Amino acid sequence: MNTKRFLEIGGLLAGIVLVVFGAVAIFMGVDGRSTVRDSLVAEKIVFGTVDDPAVKTYAEKWAGQPVETGDQARAFAQIIHEHALGASGGLTYAEMGRFVAAANPDDPKGTSDEAAALKDENGKPVANAARNTWITATGLSTALNMSYMAENLALFGIVVGVALLLAGVGFIILALIVLSPVRKPVTAPAGRTAPAAG
Repeated sequence: MNTKRFLEIGGLLAGIVLVVFGAVAIFMGVDGRSTVRDSLVAEKIVFGTVDDPAVKTYAEKWAGQPVETGDQARAFAQIIHEHALGASGGLTYAEMGRFVAAANPDDPKGTSDEAAALKDENGKPVANAARNTWITATGLSTALNMSYMAENLALFGIVVGVALLLAGVGFIILALIVLSPVRKPVTAPAGRTAPAAG
């Protein structure tokens, strides 16, 4: 087998592999995007009204609508973050203590000192509800942000799949046209004339 024939077969095989990988990547991307959207719809999350400043800021165009896409999930995560900040008086998780402070039970800052904490009827420190709310909000917003990221990764997979598909088709065309042997036109031997028609 000569080098040219080897390159032709190699080009065809490379093209076929790229086409297969491209098709699989497109399928996986479409399936992933569909899974993300189906999961979001199943949660039955609905945006509030524009009376809510957080909705007005992050999702005014989706007010009152269900969350169905990655972009909407990200917007809802931002709304949750704003609500958590409002409930904690602008404090983040790291700025709040684990317990309610006995000296000022209404302060969301609380305390992490058990001795300074407000005690329940059993003498145990009372958990800081504002901090617990922040933990819940962080868990929910992280899940929603993951939906946004997953949908964009699925879209990236589709784009890569299309690129692989085009590259594969290009390799096949190159192998068939450029590397295939050039066929010369058949000519009649010298001295012979083609028989006249009729």
